[in-house]
Amino acid sequence: MHIHVNGRNIEITDAIKAYVKEKIGKVANHYDQIQGIDVVLSVIKNPSASGKHVAEVNCKLNTGVVRCEEAADSMYESIDLLADKLSRQVNKFKNKSLGTDKSSIRTDVKEEAVSAEE
Repeated sequence: MHIHVNGRNIEITDAIKAYVKEKIGKVANHYDQIQGIDVVLSVIKNPSASGKHVAEVNCKLNTGVVRCEEAADSMYESIDLLADKLSRQVNKFKNKSLGTDKSSIRTDVKEEAVSAEE
């Protein structure tokens, strides 16, 4: 799995790149079908804007793409928020793709009752 880090209106330092790879790399532990992750960090230079540091991610999976975006007052904070959001979305995608059986407690109990009567 490759993590590509790009910047818009900001120079990507080694410290930021290492921080992104550490935080976003943890998502790979949740789901092994991730092919690549593209991270774009940008800074809005409008003085009246709130949440000037924006982090975006495109996570390419075998069966689709998960995209997230977060904005905060500092770049590290936006990366933290982005990592949490990406983790939740990848887990949700994983559960949807792996949990295709529609069994529930109600249907399991009815099947057991029917087999017990016979």
